[in-house]
Amino acid sequence: MAASGDALAVGAVASLARPGGTVTGSTFFGRELYGKRLELLKAAMPRLTHVAVLLNPDNPTYVSELNDMEGVAKSMKVSLSRFEERQPDEFDGVFTAMAQRRVDAVVITNEAVFTANSARIADVAARRRLPSAGSKQFVEAGGLIGYDHNTLELYRRAAYFVDKILKGAKPGDLPVERPTKFELVINRASRES
Repeated sequence: MAASGDALAVGAVASLARPGGTVTGSTFFGRELYGKRLELLKAAMPRLTHVAVLLNPDNPTYVSELNDMEGVAKSMKVSLSRFEERQPDEFDGVFTAMAQRRVDAVVITNEAVFTANSARIADVAARRRLPSAGSKQFVEAGGLIGYDHNTLELYRRAAYFVDKILKGAKPGDLPVERPTKFELVINRASRES
């Protein structure tokens, strides 16, 4: 795996140190990314008190991610409201619900459907004048703040694992690695502020 979400939470590996089986590579933990995104929003907007979290309830990692984010939010005296979405046709309705709950900003989780529709989500957030934090791709599509692992670096690191396996190493004996490089991107031209 080159850039897998939480490989432990989804059961792809037994542990990071000794994954076992036939899987190894790089994994990232969204809960760390999302807490940092929340911190960055609070730093940009010190009066922030109520933040929406956009997530897919079908993703098995969302419970642990939300629990960790709630800990970060509590330490900053920010309340979180979760908004669930599974399909792109739900974006407008979800953002209408956010407006009704009067959230100050939104954190976008790394979900395949959200990444594929980054421009649409950024556009809806901008039309609602709702500051947002998501992935680097999300900011490139028009979001306000991006904080994410360096995906290109993870793909480059995949070559290391391929080389080791081709030279006879068993994937289950190669420790799973976590990202060491992260990117912060701020969209100065964002229409949200």
